[in-house]
Amino acid sequence: MMATPRMRALAAAAILLAIAVPFVGSDYLIGLLFTTFLFVGMAYGWNLISGYTVYVSFGQISFFGIGAYAVAILVSKLSWAWPFAVLAGAGAAALIAAPLGWAMLRLRGPYFALGMLGFVQVLYMLASSWSSLTKGGEGIYLPPAGNLRPLYYAAALMVAAAIAVTWAIDRSAFGLRLRSIGEDEIAAEAMGVHTTRSKLAEFVLASTLPAMAGGLYAFRLSYVDPSSAFPASYEVQVILMAIFGGAGTVWGPLLGGVVLSAVAEALWARFAELHLLLFGLFIVVVLRYMPEGFVPLLRRRAAAAAIRKDAR
Repeated sequence: MMATPRMRALAAAAILLAIAVPFVGSDYLIGLLFTTFLFVGMAYGWNLISGYTVYVSFGQISFFGIGAYAVAILVSKLSWAWPFAVLAGAGAAALIAAPLGWAMLRLRGPYFALGMLGFVQVLYMLASSWSSLTKGGEGIYLPPAGNLRPLYYAAALMVAAAIAVTWAIDRSAFGLRLRSIGEDEIAAEAMGVHTTRSKLAEFVLASTLPAMAGGLYAFRLSYVDPSSAFPASYEVQVILMAIFGGAGTVWGPLLGGVVLSAVAEALWARFAELHLLLFGLFIVVVLRYMPEGFVPLLRRRAAAAAIRKDAR
């Protein structure tokens, strides 16, 4: 979809607003947007591997936990500055993702999804039992984060990088290879696409975003234990955000993350006891009538409007 002047103006206004929030917004708003950015970044990570190749993963939260523990260990035990610790956590996730992807991406369909889910449980048990490194269930305490503004801007930069990378992939030959894998992997192989290499490269790249989100989350929380590092509910939320916005699109994870975060917060504020039920009903209704997500729906309507305009 070509960017119109109105879309460019809207994007510029959103960027300026995001920059200004820490100076004019309340601590509550800054914290809410920080959390939203983390989820959006994770949604982009899921979208890179699952949206384009249709290898549905239930294990992206494993990289979130790797990033969280990397920051906790490097900051608390080695006194690293948190920005370097976050980047090191992303590097650690990529190093682990390379051999993991080589093994897991040989599985297809539900076997890949279950394999990734099993990997999360392995990491959870490892974090719980390796007390000399992770302190097990006692957890690792970090220095208080204090000012949230630097973390907010770091999370915003992560989202900007995720959008830029997704945009570049979506318009590249590499992106076409990934889409061909998602549509028919056997046919892609027959056409000469090196499917294993393409999937592995995307899998490693996709691991870095949740790892960075986990590292930022850990430093903000000032505490990491197995439950906070590998929360299953976050995995579900991230998948819903990507699907709601439109899996395999550039703007879907951003739109889905922002809208669903806002809806969830509004329901929690007004209906504290029923917000999970109402949020679940909202998701069911939306996915029932927009199974492909919001961005593809907007594209179809824009195309139909253009056709009607030309017909006149």
